Amino acid sequence: MNAVLITGYKMHELGVFNESHEGIKWIKFVLKKRMIALIEEGATWFITSGQLGVEQWAMDVVDELKEIYPHIQLGLLTPFEEQESKWNERLKELYHERVSKADFVDSISKRPYENPMQLKVKNDFLVQKTDGLLVLFDEEKEGSPLFYIKVARSMDKPIFIISPEEIEEARREALDDF
Repeated sequence: MNAVLITGYKMHELGVFNESHEGIKWIKFVLKKRMIALIEEGATWFITSGQLGVEQWAMDVVDELKEIYPHIQLGLLTPFEEQESKWNERLKELYHERVSKADFVDSISKRPYENPMQLKVKNDFLVQKTDGLLVLFDEEKEGSPLFYIKVARSMDKPIFIISPEEIEEARREALDDF
């Protein structure tokens, strides 16, 4: 597996409304653990569309992991140009910092947002161009990751699910270590 698409819930779907939320630390911790396992199995590219939430936190984790695994790369393929145009200034600033660390950046649609079809095209394209999917997803809670999962299943791509239970278990284990 060379290229892995990383996705999950958007910030608001997780009830996270700022980047200092305690839960982000644990999501990143589990993402890092799972990404290391994928790197050790041959993954060299990690791809996201840069959505607010898990995808951007994964961008941070890839940047951290580059210190240990300098051969890995981050690809950012947004669904359309200027996807951050309606975000608040702080989120735009964080996004631009993250984008500056990506090894490859492009937009699938070369126009600003026009309609939801651009998002469907993005989902299909990213799943088709990657070898598997690492996704934060709760089988009992629908949300944006389900769109990617449905496409990945239809293309018979491997799907590695990070469950909320896995994140909670990591948090509990860390607290037990104190």
